[in-house]
Amino acid sequence: MFKRVSVFIYGVVSYLAFLGTILYAIGFVGDLWVPRSIDGVPERPLLVALLIDSLLLGLFAVQHSVMARPAFKRWITRFIPRAAERSTYSLASSAALIAVFAFWEPIGGVVWSVEDPLGRAVLYGLFGFGWLLVLLATFMISHFDLLGLRQVWLYLVGREYTPLRFETPWLYRYIRHPLYLGFLFALWATPTMTSAHLVFALLATGYIVVGSWLEERDLMAAHPEYADYRKRVGMLIPRFGGSQAKVAAAGNA
Repeated sequence: MFKRVSVFIYGVVSYLAFLGTILYAIGFVGDLWVPRSIDGVPERPLLVALLIDSLLLGLFAVQHSVMARPAFKRWITRFIPRAAERSTYSLASSAALIAVFAFWEPIGGVVWSVEDPLGRAVLYGLFGFGWLLVLLATFMISHFDLLGLRQVWLYLVGREYTPLRFETPWLYRYIRHPLYLGFLFALWATPTMTSAHLVFALLATGYIVVGSWLEERDLMAAHPEYADYRKRVGMLIPRFGGSQAKVAAAGNA
């Protein structure tokens, strides 16, 4: 029983750490409220800052992709309970993001700046919409399973974990990755696009494209029907009308 309780506490701590990290990410990307954000006064030469920022985002991308692959899951569950695998993934993702926040180097320079009050309000609205879409997308594919709480709870009460069924959750009928679309809104909708923000947005967008391809490769291997769904439904641009396949893209980012 001690092991089950410990795994459950570990899962709850990992979940809370991830929520805190995401909340900070909103302020970091939006340059709002937080003590250290994506923008600031440059302290290092441009090339050095670019190298550091690229390495930080590369570290996050490698962690996020490698730990999501089935082969890594099989390896790590040789050493930790299977119920703790998803929580470990969430905790490692939080740690990688915290490293980005802590060591990010401002670059300086403004790519665009919207001064019109209405334009700024619209862009901030789209920024908020993006984060809201991210949140809604997690609940459409089982928020608590995605972040590991369902697994550790079932382990605590002695029930066997069963993977989520392949089904349609609302927006997934029209777009395969609404969660990633939400991130794109959050990355690009800003009234002031600085050079550092642009670097962050470009590298993160590149990861989203590559991560989507890796995730879909795993989904097609696990669910043969995903190939047909992929033909019918757009990846990042919603496709309305026509027959829609049912899918919950509850794989990893």
